[in-house]
Amino acid sequence: MLADSDTRWKWGALTARRIAPGARVDGLLLRGRATPTPRQLAEVGVDVDSLRETSGAAFVGETADRSKYDVVVLSCVGGAVQAMLHGMAHASLTASEEHGAAGSAAAEAVSAEAVSGEADQGVRRPVTVTGYVGVVYEKLADGLLLRHGADVVLANSRYDAERFREVYEGAGADASSVTEGALPFLGGAPYEGPGAERPFTVVFAAQPSVPAGRDDRAYLLRRAAEHARSHPGREVLIKLRSRPGEHTTHIEEQPYQRLSERLSGGLPPNCRLVYGHMSDVLDRTDLLVTVSSTAALESLHRGIPTAVLTDLGVREALGNHHFLGSGCLASWDELDAGHLPSADAEWTARQGVLAGGTYERAFDRARDRVARLAERERLPAIAPYYTPVTAPGYLPGVLARYGFGTDGSVLPGAAKAAAAGASSGVRAAVRGAVRDAARGAYRHGVQRVAPVIRRMGEL
Repeated sequence: MLADSDTRWKWGALTARRIAPGARVDGLLLRGRATPTPRQLAEVGVDVDSLRETSGAAFVGETADRSKYDVVVLSCVGGAVQAMLHGMAHASLTASEEHGAAGSAAAEAVSAEAVSGEADQGVRRPVTVTGYVGVVYEKLADGLLLRHGADVVLANSRYDAERFREVYEGAGADASSVTEGALPFLGGAPYEGPGAERPFTVVFAAQPSVPAGRDDRAYLLRRAAEHARSHPGREVLIKLRSRPGEHTTHIEEQPYQRLSERLSGGLPPNCRLVYGHMSDVLDRTDLLVTVSSTAALESLHRGIPTAVLTDLGVREALGNHHFLGSGCLASWDELDAGHLPSADAEWTARQGVLAGGTYERAFDRARDRVARLAERERLPAIAPYYTPVTAPGYLPGVLARYGFGTDGSVLPGAAKAAAAGASSGVRAAVRGAVRDAARGAYRHGVQRVAPVIRRMGEL
């Protein structure tokens, strides 16, 4: 399983467990700006059989054939998925040619008939699986077409599966890879109502980049604090994903930790910042409040009252438009007045929020498809929708960003870096320290310097 951030690590590792129960899971972290820290990985709380960092070139070298892995879960941003698919396609065909396989014939065996087993030509390569870590509310076509070429493109709900197929079919791309499933991390004890042994607990699930502006984020923090002040019998927890200096899937330019230090009057005693597993926090939650976090689906799965804020508008840029029809839209004013939203059952079912045994069966189709493909000696050559012919002005830049040429071959500089990365000892430790320092400098620039420059430009 290859991941490039903490949230994608969580989705990828748990997806691997869902689609291949009992299998060995090797966790690989793609080096980049959002590579999770040990603390972030520990907070996710997902165990794997092995864990290490890797580069795109090194990863492709390991997955060129079936000698090491039967299934590869690509849990990365769309561009990284596309780059790995092209890299794997080139490497597997090259490996087949070197072993006397019909490489050129395999390159043509890319139809849906081949995927279903009606063609016997192909290459010995792992089954590829990819998908999204949560609510898909932006860049739907872009993200999906960058994931095209994987054997299985997982949809987290019936709603997503329908949309995914429409995008692929509309582009003239094979949509047979789209497989309906569910978010792999839903679970936990069903909500039974407020308990007498603890105060009524309101949790605000913060997001790194939604909203992005300082004023909007300061507003949400202030309203959470005011809710705590006006309800002294309640406990208000502001659930954060990362500590200052850490990166997650999205860049956080205005951390709530910094904003809380500037909050007039500070946070009241019954309002505090918390970290940790979302599932643990939900165990003591009576009302989940968010703008558009996937945590809302985790909360709804348990039956916890869940509010999707409308204070900043219902807008595509915020992602809360995804919850239209859910019955969860509400403002802080309404919550201050005691309103507890009630979710629409039909809406939640279409979103893959399925409590009880129904949820466990949501992965049956994905398991069956992966198992059928993994049983085959050979698979069709990987054939993404984007090629130098279909996207000559877009694809080269996507691939180069991860060290690959337009044909999927590893660029010389990336190959050299991958080879150097395989060494150990003092040199590896020094490189690790340099990478950490570079990440720290980058994050400082993003979180401190860039906002100042933007403000100066507005003067």
